[in-house]
Amino acid sequence: MSAALNPVKRLSLKNPWHFLALGFGSGLAPKAPGTFGSLAAIPVFLLLSPLPWLAYLALTLVAIYGGVYICARASRDMGVHDHSAIVWDEVAGMLITLFMVPVTWQWLLTGFLLFRFFDVLKPWPISWCDRHIHGGFGIMIDDVLAGFLAFACLQGLLVWLG
Repeated sequence: MSAALNPVKRLSLKNPWHFLALGFGSGLAPKAPGTFGSLAAIPVFLLLSPLPWLAYLALTLVAIYGGVYICARASRDMGVHDHSAIVWDEVAGMLITLFMVPVTWQWLLTGFLLFRFFDVLKPWPISWCDRHIHGGFGIMIDDVLAGFLAFACLQGLLVWLG
């Protein structure tokens, strides 16, 4: 399939911006690339989780703000706005979701499921942002909001379960 028919062929994993935009290659999954991008965030979370919370937060903010450029660059290079292979937004959303969550498989699974729920369902205001905001910021903002909603739910569960 030519690059004109498959815009993903316009990207290269050797290009650091493309590599990140594609979630370390996870966005190349033929089915459910957003799910695979969300899963790719888990090792990143595990690397960041031992850091003090302020350092984790700072690096998450770098992932968000840098993601605006990363996603815009990949989108421009593909010639397609918010192609499903661009999953850096899922990585950033998961980092938000898992902020200050105990590092156990149960909490990781719960965070993953909550994030995917909000990312796929796109309740308001996520759906509004997804339709009306474009460019790199538009690619990022819906997943950032999904991450905040999932984070709020996880924190609520943590309080409720004591």
